[in-house]
Amino acid sequence: MKVIYVITLFIIYIETIFKILVVDEINITDVLYTLLFSIQAIIIINILCNIFKEKISKAILIITEIILSIYYIIQLIFYNLFSIPFSFSTIGLAQGAFSFKSMIIDAIIDNILPIIIMLIPLILTIIFIKKIKIEKYTKKKILITLLIFILLIAVENLAIRLDNKGEYSAYRLIYEIDAQDKNIKKFGLLKSTIIDIKRTIFGFQEKINIIQNDENTNKTNEEKNNELEEENAEEIKYNVENIELDNLINQTNDENLKDVLEYIKYASPSNQNEYTGYFKDKNLIFILAEGFNEIAVNKELTPTLYKLVNNGFVFKNFYSPVFLSTTGGEFQATTGLIPTQNILSMWKSKMPNIKYALGNSFGKEGYVANAYHNWTYDYYSRNKTMKTLGFNSYMGIGNGLEKLIDSKWIPRDVDMINATVPFYASLGKFVTYYVTVSGHAPYNFGGGNSTATRYKEMTKNLPYSTEMKAYLATQIELDKALELLIQKLEEKGILDDTVIALVGDHYPYTLDIDDINTVSNYKKDEIVEVNKSNFIIWNNQMEEPIYIDKIGSQIDVLPTLLNLFGITYDSRLIIGQDILSNKEGIAIFSNRSWVTDSGTYFAATGEFYKKDGINIDDNYIKRINNEVANKFIMSNYFIKYNIYDYVFLTS
Repeated sequence: MKVIYVITLFIIYIETIFKILVVDEINITDVLYTLLFSIQAIIIINILCNIFKEKISKAILIITEIILSIYYIIQLIFYNLFSIPFSFSTIGLAQGAFSFKSMIIDAIIDNILPIIIMLIPLILTIIFIKKIKIEKYTKKKILITLLIFILLIAVENLAIRLDNKGEYSAYRLIYEIDAQDKNIKKFGLLKSTIIDIKRTIFGFQEKINIIQNDENTNKTNEEKNNELEEENAEEIKYNVENIELDNLINQTNDENLKDVLEYIKYASPSNQNEYTGYFKDKNLIFILAEGFNEIAVNKELTPTLYKLVNNGFVFKNFYSPVFLSTTGGEFQATTGLIPTQNILSMWKSKMPNIKYALGNSFGKEGYVANAYHNWTYDYYSRNKTMKTLGFNSYMGIGNGLEKLIDSKWIPRDVDMINATVPFYASLGKFVTYYVTVSGHAPYNFGGGNSTATRYKEMTKNLPYSTEMKAYLATQIELDKALELLIQKLEEKGILDDTVIALVGDHYPYTLDIDDINTVSNYKKDEIVEVNKSNFIIWNNQMEEPIYIDKIGSQIDVLPTLLNLFGITYDSRLIIGQDILSNKEGIAIFSNRSWVTDSGTYFAATGEFYKKDGINIDDNYIKRINNEVANKFIMSNYFIKYNIYDYVFLTS
């Protein structure tokens, strides 16, 4: 068999299998684009395998297949763990996400059959390598082949320019949008990788689509407030600060920065409401709970979680979307911005000032801001990023906490609470941020998860799989930690003056969706509803629960808390929004699917499922898709341009 046939079968086979495994829906256009670029790759590899001596050429063939096979398998594992493809722009983040060996081993075991299937062409090439024929290409044949390659590039470029309609058309994906998962769906993994590497090296600027919502957009917020007061005999105040945006727009020659400022200018701010200042001057303990999800809340098994979830503010439609594991959940909840891999990478390398981040916002109001994490203190570069969040006092394993608790894997949340409450309980007003670890995967008994093993007896009779029982056992530790926290606050006499807020960093994504649905009270899908969770905001002095039906998500946590504590902020400079405001609720997911108060949109298929009794206009889906795209872009630019410093130090 000629080498070109071997290469052709290998490339087309592995691209097809990968798409089947990770893409929700494949259409004929996407297949043709993938085939077009695959042929280009085949031509280049074929030339390399036919210009050297036979032994060298065959070695190049095998090495190429090994490298590509490993790369496709890494992408498969990464996609299965984090629901997003791996990007070369964030190798450091990937190392952090992949550092738990047991999780990787479990992921490999869970995907062993797909991995074997993907390795079949490589195995066959190695077995039959002696029968593969190498053609010694002449200069003329090389030239003809390269001309065909150039012709294919021209055809591809023409096709891309003609395909310029729709939210995720080929043209927009190449020239306007940075959406790697969409690139994989449209062009295949090879082309997507080339795009990713090119953008990593040379950079890429997404285009903001600024929409002026109404004829009054150019009016100041004060003018709008005055008009509304006159017309409706009531005063509506907005969460804004005095920023001279027109001056800033006129001062810059950077068109991208100008677009950012224009977007902020025309953005609709959130209104202050009946809950503004509801917790004014109270303390805040904010907990980012590892792996916490609504399926962990059980009256008998986790009574403290049950109590907090069902009292205080009860958010009935809240989501914790997965964006690259815990670091993505942390970034969402503490900054109100969307965390793509590129944004997270810039956050850790650029160390930008994030003016309204949790510690910064409370710190400027005189709160003492402390942070604690019961695992390695510099994991995910927290030794750097905690400062950007406003926590100059931060303790983890490796910079002090290991002296106070048992730091062997997995450290206990209970121990962290017990050791740290004395550090802040007598400091006056405080905001304390905890990142827990006891709920971490893998979920098993005796296989490295000491937390699950500790509570094995409490879950052994539950009618679930071993993995699910182990997961629920880990959440008992979180429940015990919360019980202890409340007890200690009461002993210190500060429980009544302290608000406890808690969200999960992400759903337990190592669990199978079928397992999750054995516990869930309704059937969840793997894209949207699997992320549905709880957002706890609780204070002992709240006499009755306050039920909130509106859609909310992780990026809404920060502005909701700022409003409740009466802290001044400009809602146009936070991508999330106060869930208690009158703005329509929205939750955004890593593949750009979304849920609003009107329905659910699945980006992979373009399907929208409207809620019963809801009427929407013809442009609703397009308008929300545009809004979602802008939120991704603006989150990126807020960090890239260090926009908080620029806006407040320049104006």
